[in-house]
Amino acid sequence: MEKMHYAEELVREFLVFRGFTNTLEAYETELRTDVGKGFQVDKILDLIFSLYVPKFQIDKLVALLGFFKHYLSSSFETTLVSTFSKLEASLLRFYVVHALQSNRRDKVVEFFTVHGPDLLQSSQEDWTQWFAIPYVKNPQLDPEFRIFFSKEWYQALHLSVRNFFSEIFNATHILHNICLKEKKISSEMNATSLLKRDITQLNIKLSELQALLNEKETQLRQFKSMEGNISSSSNLHEESTHMSKDSPETFPQEVQTEIGQDLVVGEPEFVSSKSGDNSAFLLNDYLGNGKAGNTTLKENDGDVSREEDFDEVNVEHQETFLGHTSPISRCRFSASGNNIASASLDGTARIWTYDASTPASRNATIYCGTEILSLDWECKSDRLLLIGTSDACIKAWNVDAKRVVCDLNTTEAFPSVLDIKCSPVEPIFVSAAASGGSGSNYFDNLGFASLTVWNMKTWKAMFFLLEKIHQQLLLYVSITMGRF
Repeated sequence: MEKMHYAEELVREFLVFRGFTNTLEAYETELRTDVGKGFQVDKILDLIFSLYVPKFQIDKLVALLGFFKHYLSSSFETTLVSTFSKLEASLLRFYVVHALQSNRRDKVVEFFTVHGPDLLQSSQEDWTQWFAIPYVKNPQLDPEFRIFFSKEWYQALHLSVRNFFSEIFNATHILHNICLKEKKISSEMNATSLLKRDITQLNIKLSELQALLNEKETQLRQFKSMEGNISSSSNLHEESTHMSKDSPETFPQEVQTEIGQDLVVGEPEFVSSKSGDNSAFLLNDYLGNGKAGNTTLKENDGDVSREEDFDEVNVEHQETFLGHTSPISRCRFSASGNNIASASLDGTARIWTYDASTPASRNATIYCGTEILSLDWECKSDRLLLIGTSDACIKAWNVDAKRVVCDLNTTEAFPSVLDIKCSPVEPIFVSAAASGGSGSNYFDNLGFASLTVWNMKTWKAMFFLLEKIHQQLLLYVSITMGRF
């Protein structure tokens, strides 16, 4: 009964939620009336033979019989349903006989007028001759209807109805039916519990996401504050540059050229300095390591001059390769020196063979769909070409299989992969990715950058070497990446 009350509460809650006030009122009335009478046989018999038939409440009698028919159809075998259909026809005939015995032919006419079509279509019994009974003078004497007016037929009908309801409502059938309904209600209760648990988990996840969003907003404010500090530093740098023009000391000036999205900083041009401070020359000596040509510094009486000696270059072989449709931004020799990889602003990378004696099986065109900013060959196996693009993507191209074996993505904050360097010792590489800067001057427009170390076996990021460093520092970082 507890689960029955729970089901009733669910129906009531649904009707209130949908605003079905009229239906809710009818539902409450039906609950108070309790049409099934708790499946108590005596009460059901009193309802039929002492109320509905004597009071000529044919609509309620039909509704009650329809309720039990639907109940039996959904829970019991077809044999019981067929038997109940015969009892239903007998009860309706008893109503007609009782109305005639009470001299209420008008109720008989009303019954056939309202329910006649349904009787002809759905009833298993033949009702054709019964439509004439209101117009028969003495139906109790008619051979066709005489038996229905006898006391024996009434007693047999009463006993049959009692036995039938007692049979279907005995312990076996009731227990089976209740078990089925309890299982259904239990499944609904379990589904409701699962939904409530899911809602709780979603609320917890929403709270976590909200906390994460607040954290990201805090980081964004710190990032903007950092940009403001760097902007102030750049202004101080410009002021110090103007002041140095009137000073007896002269500092190195950097020659900057911009190609596409890459920043190339030339070697400093040194002029005389009266002071004995050699710190300015340490940076030049550091930048000069590993570059072609020989550079020597000489100091004579406080003056420093630079002398460069270059070997004579003789061109023995020259070829022109065609294929790119936009300016070429990068080109790299493979570790073996047999192949050349070139990248273009048209979003393609090409692998070339410059020597006719070298097989051209590795030659290929790689379509990236966006501007390519960086290239580098894997040093050991010489089979992988790493390609960095402007949409936060790093592609690993296998030159032997001629396919992309891995697609990596940097963070959204740093979408432009400006440089890639492979380690000559271990299967790792470093990528330098930059963000799009925003500011009022050239220094601010350079944006920020981060360095990430990647494992080429698992193709996952190992750790971040530096993060949110200024792009202008990438010049010095790129030099050291070649020695990583």
